[in-house]
Amino acid sequence: MTPEVLAALEAAKAAKRPVALLTRLSDGAQHLWPDTEVAPPLAEAAAKALAEDAAANLTLDGQAWFIHPHNPALRLIVVGAVHIAQALVPMALAAGYAVTVVDPRRAWATAERFPGITLIHEWTDDAVAALAPDARTAVVTLTHDPKLDDPALEAALTSDCFYIGALGSRRTHAKRVARLTEAGHSAEAIARIHAPVGLNIEAVTAPEIALSILAEVVATRRGAALARRPALAA
Repeated sequence: MTPEVLAALEAAKAAKRPVALLTRLSDGAQHLWPDTEVAPPLAEAAAKALAEDAAANLTLDGQAWFIHPHNPALRLIVVGAVHIAQALVPMALAAGYAVTVVDPRRAWATAERFPGITLIHEWTDDAVAALAPDARTAVVTLTHDPKLDDPALEAALTSDCFYIGALGSRRTHAKRVARLTEAGHSAEAIARIHAPVGLNIEAVTAPEIALSILAEVVATRRGAALARRPALAA
């Protein structure tokens, strides 16, 4: 790898910008995509590798290429240091997500309850905005308290995060939609919120609900068809 390519790759990583390193195996020539314009089949293969987080090989015009995706870390921002969060966090870590728990209630968001996890005790809108959710970030609100969930959802709705989920029943969410609409958010934006949060696996316990949430996050990221979970009790 040349110093120029290495410097460009490190700069992309520092900026949390996804790039694919394209290596021509015949002579070792390397390019970063999308920084460098390449043939459409190679660009399509690079985009696919980034989307799937998987390296790939491609033969183009008799030349073999190796495609190595370099994506920013997957992130999960959990708003609400509740029992469901305690079950969700280790599952998300095992699935490869860097997890941050946001809750201004210091008695809930403690190192004892969330060992080794980044905890933020700022107000939820400021905290989520400061974390700058990107297209590799999921945001889940679990407090069931509009004073904490709504500001976090508003910050998430103005971001590029790929998933937004909110705990609560359909009746609770209808009230939430009314509040967000009154705050100026469009119906299209509000429709990004998965609520009631989680896939339909008939979850009852906190670990089961956490599992349904993580499953929905993964399904959304992978573009799978979703089956919604029945509403929780209001």
